[in-house]
Amino acid sequence: MRLACRTFVALLAVTVLPLCSACPAVADDTEDFLKPDNWVGRADIWTLGKDSIVGATKEDPKYNTFFATKTKYSDFELSFKVQLRDGVGNSGVQIRSTLRDDKKFIVAGPQADIGEQHWGSLHGEGVGGTMKGVDAKKVAAVVKAKEFNEYKIVAKRTRITITINGETMVDDDFETLPAPKGTPAPHTGIIAFQAHSGYPDMRVEFKEIKFKNLGKK
Repeated sequence: MRLACRTFVALLAVTVLPLCSACPAVADDTEDFLKPDNWVGRADIWTLGKDSIVGATKEDPKYNTFFATKTKYSDFELSFKVQLRDGVGNSGVQIRSTLRDDKKFIVAGPQADIGEQHWGSLHGEGVGGTMKGVDAKKVAAVVKAKEFNEYKIVAKRTRITITINGETMVDDDFETLPAPKGTPAPHTGIIAFQAHSGYPDMRVEFKEIKFKNLGKK
């Protein structure tokens, strides 16, 4: 009887294993995402590497300027490690956003925030301000102000999830933008990295960037 049971279990394992190996995995789209011809921005501020993006100001840009994709994305997973040099400055990652000025590279839409007490909140850049804030005590407990922090953004349909160093900062559904009141939140748009105004000598580095396009057909 024991022999028969062992034989059955072995046959079951052989049967199930090929099925699992055939299960489709979500492709890594990082290489396509970081192709140089997918990006626009001020060349005096932004540098694109193999798996990194660096923004550095030598003077106050006087306006928030961005390094933006040409491609629009809907659902995706984006992860990276990010550091504001000496903990100084303000940045963020626009998602499902719109390029409003192709000379100054000004962008509007939802932004996963990076900087000071705003780390991990969802901000409405140019569309009315905070969409979902994070308690300042939680930011202080989670974020290493002068070091690299692990940051992940997941956008699936109306749900946006932001995690920092493995801690969930935002995880909610967003149907509308703060302004104009009642405006539907966009389901697709560009992704863009921010260099904030007001900082004449700021450096933000995004490294070990990983991207999965969950919305491609």
